Amino acid sequence: MAGVADLLAARRIVVKVGSALLVDERGHVRRPWLERLALDLAGLQARGQRVIVVTSGAVALGRRALDLRRRTLPLEEKQAAAAAGQIVLARAWQESLADRGQKAAQILITPDDTEDRRRYLNARATVETLLRLGVVPVVNENDTVATAELRFGDNDRLAARVAVMMLAETLVLLSDVDGLYTADPATRPDARHVPRVERLTPEIEAMAGASRTGVGTGGMVSKLAAVAIATRAGTSVVLTAGSIDRPLRALADGARATCFPAPVTPRRARKDWIGASLASSGRLHIDEGAVGALRRGSSLLPAGVTRVEGTFERGDAVLVLTPEGVAIGKGLCAYDADDARAIAGRRTGEIGAILGWRGRDEMIHRDDLALS
Repeated sequence: MAGVADLLAARRIVVKVGSALLVDERGHVRRPWLERLALDLAGLQARGQRVIVVTSGAVALGRRALDLRRRTLPLEEKQAAAAAGQIVLARAWQESLADRGQKAAQILITPDDTEDRRRYLNARATVETLLRLGVVPVVNENDTVATAELRFGDNDRLAARVAVMMLAETLVLLSDVDGLYTADPATRPDARHVPRVERLTPEIEAMAGASRTGVGTGGMVSKLAAVAIATRAGTSVVLTAGSIDRPLRALADGARATCFPAPVTPRRARKDWIGASLASSGRLHIDEGAVGALRRGSSLLPAGVTRVEGTFERGDAVLVLTPEGVAIGKGLCAYDADDARAIAGRRTGEIGAILGWRGRDEMIHRDDLALS
């Protein structure tokens, strides 16, 4: 049974940092705390793990920059605060990580970026490239263009969406509390800490309370919503206090936390979703060499495709058929139907010359393929 230490050893980890941890009551970045967290993140990177940060704080920082003192801001002023604060927030992360020998890149996401297939694929490809280059992606919701009706509402759920998108094995929610309690410990002295939750039930959800901070927007309700999103897709979640010095190291050393283990791995969950939940929009016929390669766990390359049928867009699900016409799997195609036809049977190095732009090497990546 995996514990917190096992989850922290994951190949890919998303760390969510809330506004109340990063920004003090006067609207300043807590630089000493951030620099110590950056030391933890650099340690994970040095061990070959890949880290994605999901951060709050732009609006809180922008309030001070624009001298917006009202507790509740109208949407336009909140967007303005986000625009002003995003510069401060990005610089703080860049400088803190650079001091630890790490490179950072800022990514702003809206709900549409995780729901629209093409934008989802573009966002995922960008983050994958940054991780491959050893860069720490720093993700925040794009509050400058989000509306009251179309926004994540809090970065706990944004972090869960990012973790699912990037097939992260572990999501760490750094919070103002050190885990889930049976009741609000601030008002109920008899509240008990819950170290592990195998499954979200109505009884577990009833333990959630509202946020008590004046800076952040997420409470335990939003954290459990994030847990539900993440664990269903194979990402385990750890909820712990982030205000302590070097919170990730403290977590590894046994600091109090609540662990929400996922029942399956992210890749297994993704393949099950592709195989069982998505309708196919087309067909790719492949040769015997490609059949053998797929059976050995490889991706499907254009060279192995002999014929393309149907009309589909990039990211749509397509059936994969043997030379005898037997379906052996279903996957998400990295090209639309016309481009797939153009490069079918051709070598990877020819893609750029044929299409006029260089796409992915794979027609279907192995992570996006569910074999029958």
